[in-house]
Amino acid sequence: MDVDNIDAGTDSDELYEHYRIVVDKGQALLRIDKFLMDRLPNASRNKLQNAIKTESVQVNNTPVKVSYKVKPLDIITITLPDPPRDTDIIPENIPLNIIYEDTELLLVNKPAGMVVHPAYSNWTGTLVNALTYYLQNLPTARNGEGRPGLVHRIDKDTSGLLVIAKTELAMAYLARQFYDHSIERTYYALVWGIPKETNGTIRGHIGRSIKDRKIMAVYPDGEQGKHAVTHYKVLQSFQYVSLIQCNLETGRTHQIRAHLKYIGHPLFGDTTYGGTQIMYGNRTASFKAFVQNALDLMPRQALHAKSLGFKHPITHQFMQFDSELPEDFVQVLNKWGLYSG
Repeated sequence: MDVDNIDAGTDSDELYEHYRIVVDKGQALLRIDKFLMDRLPNASRNKLQNAIKTESVQVNNTPVKVSYKVKPLDIITITLPDPPRDTDIIPENIPLNIIYEDTELLLVNKPAGMVVHPAYSNWTGTLVNALTYYLQNLPTARNGEGRPGLVHRIDKDTSGLLVIAKTELAMAYLARQFYDHSIERTYYALVWGIPKETNGTIRGHIGRSIKDRKIMAVYPDGEQGKHAVTHYKVLQSFQYVSLIQCNLETGRTHQIRAHLKYIGHPLFGDTTYGGTQIMYGNRTASFKAFVQNALDLMPRQALHAKSLGFKHPITHQFMQFDSELPEDFVQVLNKWGLYSG
């Protein structure tokens, strides 16, 4: 198990058991965080305490407090959103839509439905499987965790641009830009309703929901989660939905999806965050049928990573890349345009 990721957010919608520890008969009473520090290599006390607070650590199938003292024959389990790492990446000859490539990096336009890296139930057919076939000896992030060349990612059902590092230098240089929030990332999103302000900024920490750990929640007072900022601009309105541009200042898991739901404008078609329900407009049979037809045209969240801007790791020149909206997105926009017109 990657103990460095013990309190990290991911894109996963499931929880997986990473450790099951049966306490010895002769074990003396000991606080659970101290007990686990002795059992888990490289796990810091702070990370373990966070995992306990978020109920990732359970004793005898029951969440416990940090002050809980381990007793003989207790069964301790640790579950995390990511499955245990499978470091064997199988190269697969999967076509890639490469829009730019040089000796240091390449830009891929990922289609909706493609998982970025192997995980539970998606060990094959991922972008990483395709990259492993296309490029040999890709640099690997985070001490061989199995994400070769990746410095960022987008959700399975989000389409759009990803930059891939081909060298260790490019990996470090691009990763630093993401860390410093100097990467320019623009997304196009179709959302329910029309925001009151045509330009705005959404601020609010993002972390796993206390009520449902499968989704991310916004904590505006910063009581938990990680700092997150999304800037948006309304590009076009269609009576009950609107096309907006989102620019990320930070890059948290499901950031755009969670932030837009938080302000009452979830992504159209986003099953996880309520976007398949009619949020605005009447509830007539004809309107319901129209919405269902639009959802059938685009059975995913209406989110596309449209552009990326960054400094090249060798030339240090700023590079800007743009992509066209995919066909399903265009069809749904046209459908709403005809309806509102």
